[in-house]
Amino acid sequence: MSDSAGNPFAEVTLEQLRRRTSIKWRTHPDDVLPLWVAEMDIAQAPAVVDALTEAISLGDTGYAAGTRYAEALHGFAQRHWGWDGVAVERSAVVPDVMLGIVEVLRLVTAPGDSVIVNNPVYPPFYAFVGHDSRSILEAPLNADLRIDLEALEAAFETAVGRGRNAAYLLCNPHNPTGTVHTREELTAVAQLARKHGVRVIADEIHAPVVLNGADFVPYLSVDGTENAFSLMSATKGWNLAGLKAALVIAGTEAEADLRRMPEEVGHGPSHLGVIAHSAAFEDTSDWLDLMLNGLTDNRRLLGELLAHHLPSVRYTKPEGTYLAWIDCRPLGFEGGNTFREPGVVTELDGPAALFLDRARVALSSGHVFGTGGAGHVRLNFACSPDTLRTAVQRMGEAAKA
Repeated sequence: MSDSAGNPFAEVTLEQLRRRTSIKWRTHPDDVLPLWVAEMDIAQAPAVVDALTEAISLGDTGYAAGTRYAEALHGFAQRHWGWDGVAVERSAVVPDVMLGIVEVLRLVTAPGDSVIVNNPVYPPFYAFVGHDSRSILEAPLNADLRIDLEALEAAFETAVGRGRNAAYLLCNPHNPTGTVHTREELTAVAQLARKHGVRVIADEIHAPVVLNGADFVPYLSVDGTENAFSLMSATKGWNLAGLKAALVIAGTEAEADLRRMPEEVGHGPSHLGVIAHSAAFEDTSDWLDLMLNGLTDNRRLLGELLAHHLPSVRYTKPEGTYLAWIDCRPLGFEGGNTFREPGVVTELDGPAALFLDRARVALSSGHVFGTGGAGHVRLNFACSPDTLRTAVQRMGEAAKA
């Protein structure tokens, strides 16, 4: 059977995609295949289309209100993760996950405090934290691209040893590696955070995008996370980046902190965004499963293509997200730039610059993901199998040139 049969990513043509006006399709010329920013090349879920169409036809384009979003996520978490932890009374709607993280950091830290991250990690962590006068402290992932508990504890000790408050931004599933943290790992993180008095803020935006072979564990579902926070949305699971809305969920001991969030923060989310995200989480059709099956097929195909066209690169199969972290240092194109804060997501160097120039394939440059990312690329495989084949073939030819 063709790997395109039944794959929803094969159903949208390149011609249709090039009619889109989002950043993915307007940053580069038409001869470039864009496999960089985290947008999916897929048709929208019918439940979301129906909800937005009805809202527009009714002129329901005012300000967001109510608790539908939290209730929808609560139901989704029960069905998919067996978790009852999304309590409406301990949640708040925020404009998006990153702005929500900033607002939570303002509740539990002060300017000059440290925020720990596991590099390589999502570049806006550096930018948003730095722009809000907090300082980043890196605790690198280990060689297997998983949380290094010794490095994390050392970072915690350094942060609180300065006599200040500290927070830890946990990326779960992890961007860019696709690592899905286990319950044992998250429990160990919670114990360390409690021991050192570090407040944990979990970015769980990719939570719905966990592929065959892994299980998502909500951070707030493990023991010892009562004073922590989680931020979730349907953005990645349903391709809703242009419809802004997210939820902050507080642990039972963090509810009082959440109540201190300024009321005006809740005025920022888009009403249409809230409608779209709520409809996505309420959707009980097979759309999400079909999408995840398509990603699982694409993940397998990507591994085969890399082994054939770029056999010397190092690639760890992601457990979640639709992002692949590829170590291209064996190709000898590491580049001259090293990481500097804040991470500028559009900046290119090393293999990403080479593949754009020689292969006309746009990837995210590893050096913007923190210390140690130089020589890597992040590839978005939420595209058609044909696009993936063409892109990796071009990359292989460029590496040999």
